[in-house]
Amino acid sequence: MKEFKKFIAKGNVIDMAVGLIMATYFGAIVKSLVNDIIMPPIGKLLGGVDFAELKYVIQAEVAESAEGVGDGTAEVAITYGAFINTVVTFFIVAFAIFMVVKMYNKMKDRMVKKEEEAPAAPPAPSKEEILLGEIRDLLKKQ
Repeated sequence: MKEFKKFIAKGNVIDMAVGLIMATYFGAIVKSLVNDIIMPPIGKLLGGVDFAELKYVIQAEVAESAEGVGDGTAEVAITYGAFINTVVTFFIVAFAIFMVVKMYNKMKDRMVKKEEEAPAAPPAPSKEEILLGEIRDLLKKQ
């Protein structure tokens, strides 16, 4: 329990929560980008196809009429158009994450190089060197 309290107190949970919220909304933005901006022109180029409506019907819907004809069976279909939209969304999100990680790694490499290039401070003199320096100064005074 102490370890968990320590973990919570560090702020890692807050950082993780903020990252999760940002990722969720980033995913929603990309989904909207794909469904509302990218796929309609592609569908238009392919002859007016709406990818969200593409499906392979296995069993057609049988609606129950007012007279009680039909059993009200729902349609059974494979909605491959929605799957195509999801795949495109995935590739856009994956590419965006790749670019963010790539920029982060470049920034991290630059910071490491700057630390390596910075000259190290000279080491502090040892006790012997300090004593020898004091002896030298005393001899100079005489």
